[in-house]
Amino acid sequence: MFYHIFAPLANTPILGYNIFNVFQYVTFRAIASFITALLFSMLISPQIIKVLKKNKFVESINEYLPRKHLQKKGTPTMGGLIVLCGLLISSLLWNNLVNTYVLIMYLTAIWLGGIGFLDDYLKNIKHTRKGLIAKYKLMAQILLGLIIACMLYFGTKDKSSITAIQLPFIKNAFLQLGWFFIPFVVFMVVGTSNAVNLTDGLDGLATGVVAFSAFGLGVMTYIKGNFVLADYLNLDYIANAGELAVFSAALIGTLLGFLWFNAKPAQIFLGDTGSLALGGILAVLSVLLREEIFFAIIGGIFVIEALSTIIQHYFFKYTRKKYGVGRRVFRCAPLHHHFELKGIAEEKIVVRFWIVAALLVAIGLATLKLR
Repeated sequence: MFYHIFAPLANTPILGYNIFNVFQYVTFRAIASFITALLFSMLISPQIIKVLKKNKFVESINEYLPRKHLQKKGTPTMGGLIVLCGLLISSLLWNNLVNTYVLIMYLTAIWLGGIGFLDDYLKNIKHTRKGLIAKYKLMAQILLGLIIACMLYFGTKDKSSITAIQLPFIKNAFLQLGWFFIPFVVFMVVGTSNAVNLTDGLDGLATGVVAFSAFGLGVMTYIKGNFVLADYLNLDYIANAGELAVFSAALIGTLLGFLWFNAKPAQIFLGDTGSLALGGILAVLSVLLREEIFFAIIGGIFVIEALSTIIQHYFFKYTRKKYGVGRRVFRCAPLHHHFELKGIAEEKIVVRFWIVAALLVAIGLATLKLR
């Protein structure tokens, strides 16, 4: 909104200074959106927590989780509402609202946030045992992936540009997906949204790891949206990507504001409202930037968490079929619960996962010079 109001006044002097000129710059608006989102989420969180507590929108604890999680019963959930409000309001204030990529991000956030909200509502308010039926949730995620993939594939004249993935470790090397781009986007949306959902099992864990991944993708959005930097680093220039830096900054800001209340002992949880939306946002950002492999590196925590769950599930089924009794690779899946059951303190697990996430972002950004 501010961009559309003040950017046209860039060459209109006020007291001899073109003060509105700064609204043309992505860097200024990214910093402003970060500050706005952080302060807004910190200010509204106490009020939303009160409303959720009053209406008993609280977490029900899964019986299969470590027993110490029982003490978290009654903690308000649906904290994704705070994250989405902070993100969308800040972005609406500072983004160019006719940018196609920004509109795709809004669709992703609202769509998956809505699915997550319905799942949280059924599970924690209506006390339906498993919330939204899994196949309906999956169908909604697949549909979103198909819509975004088709918009990008059929809405681009040069299809080879949108369907190419840049390989991080090799100069001028691309993996051309062709028509396979469409199912690949569906896989990215479904896989990442569920992987972040799995990671959201300890106080502050998913919030912090998503913030690190968003920072890595945010740096990439700024570089790829800047012709000079993209050319210098031998990356493909994407004209619309610059505005995604403003959106990414708003995402990081609202996550840090939410983390103030989500750190242990958490006063509120993300819930599926937040985790599904955040996973989808990261996936779609990586697709728009054509940096899915880069995202697999910086978001390695999500990959590991998802793989640990898949390995546990299928190994248990295989051994039960072969030996009559199911066996486990991990004490509990996802992986963070395995470490919990080994006696490691929750705070230590969370901080260590954050450290690994920061290391992965550093490794991912280091690949820029290898291209």
